[in-house]
This record gives sequence, C-alpha cells and structure tokens, in this order.
Amino acid sequence: MELITTDLSDAHPEADTLPMVYKSFGGRKRFAGRVRTLRVREDNALVRQVLEEEGKGQVLVVDCGGSLRTALLGGNLARLAWERGWTGVVVHGAVRDTAELQSLSLGILALAATPKKSAKEGQGEVDVPLELWGVRILPGSFLVADEDGLLLLPAPPSGGQSGG
Repeated sequence: MELITTDLSDAHPEADTLPMVYKSFGGRKRFAGRVRTLRVREDNALVRQVLEEEGKGQVLVVDCGGSLRTALLGGNLARLAWERGWTGVVVHGAVRDTAELQSLSLGILALAATPKKSAKEGQGEVDVPLELWGVRILPGSFLVADEDGLLLLPAPPSGGQSGG
C-alpha cells in the first residue's frame, strides 16, 4: 500500500506536517518509516555511526540547524544507508555527490547541495526531539514523505508500514 501525505492528512487532521521545502536527491521520491533523529553541527561522524546500524525500514532525520556550509550526507553514506536497509534520510542541511545519490533507491531530502565535506569529530546528539519549521519530531514517530511534504504520525497508519 502506497502512503500518500494528502490522503493521510485528510484522514488524520491532527497529524503534524512539514512543508516540502526540501529537494529530493535520492532515487526514491516517496518513502515512509519510523523516525530516528540526530542533531549535529557540520559534522557527519554520528550520521555514519547511526547509518551503520540496521535500518529496518527507518528514516533518519538529521538537523544541522539548516547550515549549507558543509554536506552531511554524500554518496558513501547514502550507499551505506541503502545497504543497511534504511528507507530514507532527511537532512535539514546539505548533501553532496548528487548524481550518485540519485542512483540509489533511497529517499533523500535536503535543503541544498554543496561540494564541501563536513568535519568528522563525532559531536552531536542521537535520538533526541528535534524542532523543524515549528514541528516537534520525536524519535519513534512515523514519517511519510512524498512530493507534497512530510507528515508525522505517532504510529504507522493501518494497512502499511512503508511507501514505495
């Protein structure tokens, strides 16, 4: 069952939504899964650490304060995410290696692209509540993303766990 944000928003008017201010960089335009969160600042060492875990169809939401100075996800980490079974990565910041990202069947949303790599110091917080665009994103919530935006539910909607 394909999950569509507009239909889910109609069925769940209490659901939080984020506008589609993100650009799709991955080969998968629609995706859904349980949320893992990460707060970092121009440092992707923790992004790698989390993506090395088994994804189990989850979505990693990374908040770097919207910084576009360095990329938090590139081709190597995206391939790792895909190989480990993640369904998507949302970066409130920048990515790089965009041609390679497009070749993977992985949902990848970010504000922009930049060629500059990030620091590798391991600074940040894993599985903490985030706030993006005035919306609180909790670890363990269920995110659905498509061309119209991102929708957050406390649990998967009946009838499906992931979008296609």
